[in-house]
Amino acid sequence: MLIKRSDRPARQTHLASFTEGQGLGRLDRRSFLRRSGLAAAGLAAVGALPLANMRKAKAGPPPEPGAAVEIRKSVCTHCAVGCTVTAEVSNGVWIGQEPSFNSPINRGSHCAKGASVRELVHSERRLKYPLKLVDGEWKRASWDEAVNAICDRITQIRGTSGADSVYWLGSAKFTNEGAYLFRKLGAFWGTNNTDHQARICHSTTVTGVANTWGYGAMTNSINDMRNAKTLLYVGSNAAEAHPVAMQHMLEGKELNNANMIVVDPRMTRTAAHATDYVRLRPGTDIPFLYGLMWHIVKNGWEDKEFIQSRVYGYDDVRKEIEKWPPDEVERVTGVPGAQVEHIARLFATEKPATLIWCMGQTQHTVGTANVRTSCILLLLTGNVGKPGTGANILRGHDNVQGATDVGLDIVTLPFYYGLKDTAWKHWSRVWEVDYEWFVSRFDNKEIMEAPGIPLTRWFDAVLLPKDQVHQKDNVRAMIVQGHASNSITRIPESLKALAKLDLLVVADPHPTTWASLALKAGRKGDTWLLPACTQFEAKGSRVASNRSLQWGEQIVKPSFEAKDDLEIMYLIAQKLGFADKMFKNIKVENNLPEAEDILREMNRGSWSTGYCGQSPERLKLHMANQKDFDLVTLRAKDGPAKGDYYGLPWPCWGKPELKHPGTALLYNTGLHVMDGGGTFRARFGVERDGVNLLASGSYSQGSEIQDGYPEFTYGVLKKLGWDHDLTPDEVATIEKIGADKADAVSWSTDLSGGIQRVAMKHGCLPYGNARARMNAFGVPDPIPVHREPIYTPRVDLVAKYPTREDEVQFRLPNIGFSVQKSAVDRGVAKQFPLILSTGRLVEFEGGGEETRSNPWLAELQQDMFIEINPGDAGERGIVDGAWVWVTGTENGSKARMRALVTERVGKGVAWMPFHFGGWFGGEDLRANYPEGADPIVLGESANTITSYGYDPATGMQEPKVTLCQITAA
Repeated sequence: MLIKRSDRPARQTHLASFTEGQGLGRLDRRSFLRRSGLAAAGLAAVGALPLANMRKAKAGPPPEPGAAVEIRKSVCTHCAVGCTVTAEVSNGVWIGQEPSFNSPINRGSHCAKGASVRELVHSERRLKYPLKLVDGEWKRASWDEAVNAICDRITQIRGTSGADSVYWLGSAKFTNEGAYLFRKLGAFWGTNNTDHQARICHSTTVTGVANTWGYGAMTNSINDMRNAKTLLYVGSNAAEAHPVAMQHMLEGKELNNANMIVVDPRMTRTAAHATDYVRLRPGTDIPFLYGLMWHIVKNGWEDKEFIQSRVYGYDDVRKEIEKWPPDEVERVTGVPGAQVEHIARLFATEKPATLIWCMGQTQHTVGTANVRTSCILLLLTGNVGKPGTGANILRGHDNVQGATDVGLDIVTLPFYYGLKDTAWKHWSRVWEVDYEWFVSRFDNKEIMEAPGIPLTRWFDAVLLPKDQVHQKDNVRAMIVQGHASNSITRIPESLKALAKLDLLVVADPHPTTWASLALKAGRKGDTWLLPACTQFEAKGSRVASNRSLQWGEQIVKPSFEAKDDLEIMYLIAQKLGFADKMFKNIKVENNLPEAEDILREMNRGSWSTGYCGQSPERLKLHMANQKDFDLVTLRAKDGPAKGDYYGLPWPCWGKPELKHPGTALLYNTGLHVMDGGGTFRARFGVERDGVNLLASGSYSQGSEIQDGYPEFTYGVLKKLGWDHDLTPDEVATIEKIGADKADAVSWSTDLSGGIQRVAMKHGCLPYGNARARMNAFGVPDPIPVHREPIYTPRVDLVAKYPTREDEVQFRLPNIGFSVQKSAVDRGVAKQFPLILSTGRLVEFEGGGEETRSNPWLAELQQDMFIEINPGDAGERGIVDGAWVWVTGTENGSKARMRALVTERVGKGVAWMPFHFGGWFGGEDLRANYPEGADPIVLGESANTITSYGYDPATGMQEPKVTLCQITAA
């Protein structure tokens, strides 16, 4: 919480003694920034153990005069803005850090987290060697013992319960290469139960955006927001969640005298910079957005030409818009009609306008519908496909976009190919492994082509009766590599599942809350902690929010006995007996797969998404020549990468030698495809019910087809007479893939790249030229509708706006309707009258284990807290800074924390940060961590209080709206 200056001495005693013991004294932030580049300024020497076969995480003395100091570049491992970290290394020790003044993204800036990343490597609070739980105590083990025991156990479980009984939970902290390899490992094991953090942050974005216009990603870039005249934030607190991105936005705001409109239930630090602030009731984004559209249509502010030529389903959506006149919008959202009209006019008439969102919009049972409604607003006003416009979606983990793209997901193989047999056959060709072998690895072919279980419901897959889990058996083992447990809602339920699991394996630089909660659940054995190295001790590529890839060098070698994620996966594959198949085209030295070779394999198979042109060599060239890229357009004006967009943002079409520059702005018809131009993707057919789904009279610059057109196949090339532009080798590859159905081989399955190359030679997009869909047939609620949160204080609205009916989704029953009905029938809103929402702090990230273990950041936020409005606090006798109990609607959940009495939240609304863990139900669990590996700061997790609720299209959880009660402790 925000601590008064007079309170600091008493509250920082444990931290002060920690730093003073290292001869650092009381370092303020200015001192830290000044000294962080010196070898003596780390806490690296703290607790370094003189163990055999370990490299101590100890900062050495300053280099001798004349000693070599190497400069190495990597990428900040926190949010997905993509800030470059420049490291100074001497004698294998990271001795200094700069925030990379040449990077067009961070331009010499870091936030608090970025400024302190060196501590992630030097930290003495990391896991140092493998640990196993023996009679409830953590005992040291060797890597050989751990890998052998783990693989023997999961093989035994597989033999009795099937491959799906082992869940593989990966990480947005992986490099692209690590995330791809982890999904590949799941495929070779024989399961689609492979997931990562995107499930709980932007799975609804990916699904909603991709089902509107083709690809599930940010359309423009943080830099391009400098071109906007109106910026509308709905569910984004960029000032805290993405501070370096916020610098670009604020500069653009000042230079353009732009409108900055922030829509949020809470008066955030971003809202403090706004020209207009809109406070709405949590969970009512759709009514608010439709309210804007009602005024836009009523006043004729819509972009009629854009809609006529590039949009499908407008008449269908207009019927829903008409249901949201100003009085109904105000009744549901609480936003006055005059304010809605004012915002609508700004967004529709003061263009270019962009819509920015983050998890405030996505983490709902209607998350996909929220995203779809935002996209519809952009389409209605023609604010897509041009500079200063678009869906600027800010991602929360450094590689959450990349990990999603490369397929670490329950619904697809790498690069969004899906799970049908055509997708499996494509990747069988890329991997050069027989398709039938993969079929044999799964429990059956039907389950091979069925989406897996979302990570949000792993514990339900353990606990529900076997006949309600639609696979061979319940989940019995969890392999967790780089994912926090306290980031997942309904922690009391997860405790029950932790007690029941046959095996729990956690691979991470830190023990995480999996360790503390496992012991709280009563586990005595069958639990392993494996020390994974940080990404600064590895190499590989990562993707920023704007789809740009950046290559991170290995800054230093892994500390202690930590291993690279890639090595851990290789050791598992080797023990399981399929390493030779899995790595047949990837060089492996000393059990470590070569990251560059993994990226090259990805290039060979990723035609669908345009990851085919970003070779390791091209990415390294960009990192070495960052100074050449323009701040706003991100295009290199000079140098060896001249003409490229920074990081070759996907899609980067064709083979690397084709030198496609990347695509800075998606769907921009104002540019030639070979300059990064684009159209809306034709992925939903050419017509529906007699209505044309292709663009009409709209096409990218230089296109030889001056109208809409379908996606390209070998057969389409033949009809156009363009097949003669293919080389003999390309034709041979296409015909080998397609055999007697070669005409069906498409731009996304042609491993030669010839179909893409020829389409672009004629100025066309390989994926076609279609209309974006306001009516997204095929997804739940194809026309988005408002649905009240499952736990809503407005029970009077449930009859008109109920949640969806119960149904089976992702192998499990989603009983949200029954839960909502029960809550209304039992009068839960009277017992728990306060809306509870959650969000991010600038000092911490994700589940918080890394950042709360960092003394520089721990000093800034030492207590878990809940924000409560002064009116609500007064009614409950709660004073600022006092301890309170927060109780939730399910499982008798309770949590003890400090109260922050503030008008940031409105009456009837409370707010918690989601980064804390290590307490449960008022109990401090510090003793449950391995000795010396406990975070400096512990606290209750917000997800102890969060409750049931899942988006039907993705399995997204609902941490943004539930109900609670707060009482003085």
